Amino acid sequence: MASSFSSAAKAEVCRILPQKHCCALAECFGVLLFANNFSADGIKIITESRDFAYILPKLFKKAFDLYFDSYPSLASPGKLVFQIWDSDKIETIMEAFGFDAQDTLALHVNLPVVEEDCCKAAFLRGAFLAGGSVTSPSKAYHLEFTTTHLSVARECEALIHETVGFPAKAAARGGAQVLYLKHSDLISDFLTFLGAPVAAMGIMEAKLEKELNNKVNRCCNCDDANTSKVVEAAQEQLGAIRVLRDRGLLEKLSQKIAQAAQARENNPEASLSELAAMMEPPITKPAMNHRLQRIVSMAKEVTQ
Repeated sequence: MASSFSSAAKAEVCRILPQKHCCALAECFGVLLFANNFSADGIKIITESRDFAYILPKLFKKAFDLYFDSYPSLASPGKLVFQIWDSDKIETIMEAFGFDAQDTLALHVNLPVVEEDCCKAAFLRGAFLAGGSVTSPSKAYHLEFTTTHLSVARECEALIHETVGFPAKAAARGGAQVLYLKHSDLISDFLTFLGAPVAAMGIMEAKLEKELNNKVNRCCNCDDANTSKVVEAAQEQLGAIRVLRDRGLLEKLSQKIAQAAQARENNPEASLSELAAMMEPPITKPAMNHRLQRIVSMAKEVTQ
């Protein structure tokens, strides 16, 4: 199965394994708050990222010194599901984040867990791995996090602004809370912050390619418009020359005007610059335009 842009970005992020216990705890906190289920009833983390599935047990072992109760086979296609249902393990995890497993209050971001800058980065990496995605820049500029916890979304919105210096937008979608970025530069900066510089470079390369293609298209459109104007002007000039010939006036033109008329007739597709160079002696483009406009004006005078 071909790797998506989002899965490639997550693979990059997965290469950064937390060295300190506090960062492992913070990254697991991000994972759990953006996981499919994190409650006293159980923990369920579902992912399609093989890279994330590979490091997830290591993260939990480092943070809590415990193992999942249910593991998926990394060789299995589709979604991979990790679960914990043992009440003692759930209580250990809840207490690590300052929660009471018996308390039914809404989950939130416990700020002491993300107090240090390194822990803030680890937390956001975990949130992205568990509940985040980034669209291929060939389609659109869009990066998002999805959680079922309203308070978590609001607190993460503030955390992102504080940590990286720009705000994420928030929206509700089908009962979930979504934080998202739409600007290419912001997405690129955020991916770099998470530890995915190759994906960030992919965003910027796609942006440059789009800008170049747009510029080429504008130039082509401009060239087409200019070509149309040249053709229309030449047809008008040729028509004026025919009018003057039919009226017997062509032979009465001055030598300079007659020379311009002959050059246009012999070169109906030539530009003004090319016609100007054919004159004896060569003249400027404005001077050539003046001579041809004089022919058009004379033709209009005799047909009125």
